[in-house]
Amino acid sequence: MQTPGSQTSLHRANLERVVRAVRMAGSLTQAEIARGTGLSAATVSNIVRELKESGTVEVTPTSAGGRRARSISLSAAAGMVVGVDFGHTHLRVAVADLAHRVVAEDCEPLDVDASAREGFDRAEKLVDRLIAQSGIGPEKVIGVGLGVPGPIDAESGVLGSTSMLPGWTGTNPSEEMAGRLGVPVHVDNDANLGALGELVWGGGRGVRDLAYVKVAAGVGAGLVIGGRVFRGPGGTAGEIGHITLDESGPVCRCGNRGCLETFAAARYVLPLLRTVHGPDLTMERVTRLAREGDPGCRRVIADVGRHIGSAVASLCNLLNPSRVLLGGD
Repeated sequence: MQTPGSQTSLHRANLERVVRAVRMAGSLTQAEIARGTGLSAATVSNIVRELKESGTVEVTPTSAGGRRARSISLSAAAGMVVGVDFGHTHLRVAVADLAHRVVAEDCEPLDVDASAREGFDRAEKLVDRLIAQSGIGPEKVIGVGLGVPGPIDAESGVLGSTSMLPGWTGTNPSEEMAGRLGVPVHVDNDANLGALGELVWGGGRGVRDLAYVKVAAGVGAGLVIGGRVFRGPGGTAGEIGHITLDESGPVCRCGNRGCLETFAAARYVLPLLRTVHGPDLTMERVTRLAREGDPGCRRVIADVGRHIGSAVASLCNLLNPSRVLLGGD
């Protein structure tokens, strides 16, 4: 029996601290592990040696500050993970090892709003194909992260809001995909996952309060307060796209008028330019044309920026985050 405070339980806790630090960062030097965990250099060295002998981590030569060092990352043999991103117009899947190296990735168009079952069917097939393509056995997959463009109730895992994803209301994406893939599936709103990604690996590193605003087919925000993603009851926190900018403005899919989304989201912006640039216009092409000097595209993007700025100003007055990050198309 491992009693609290015993040498065995303390050693186990230190092992877990080192593995957690490496898992979150992808790879770290032993000096970085020591600084991040508060463990002594000798303790870290012994733990790394033990983890290497068990096949849990890989150790490779590197340099830090011009001096030789050893980079520690989780072994590919320790397992693989899968990321599934449902957008309003696309499905993207990536397979990666625990050192954060993407080994296979693909994206295909998909009208996610139409049917949840079609989305699940397509995701299952794409996951199976990429796992086979990456040359690993399905038994190596230890979990799946799933992002959806709608609010998820954190307790039940059920997707709510009939206006955001009408064909998905009441579904439980985590249970559905876990049953199909046979591994644990964690699901969250795409903007929340964007905020988490920025907090751990991107522009949000080093801060504990931030807002990640995703502007794509829709507009949403992921909020991080005190170092944790804040979801609110029912998972609807951060729906910045439905802040009212003009009470007499266009009718939004949520039923209100003049929401930020009706002035900034791709589904509302692109029709303003398609009469000139054709029905197949995309946001990628709009930004390219703007950089080339097209006056219509430049005006539309300037307007979008002004509207987003107004909504972000309201967000900052309310929450005062240390940093605001913009993402999406």
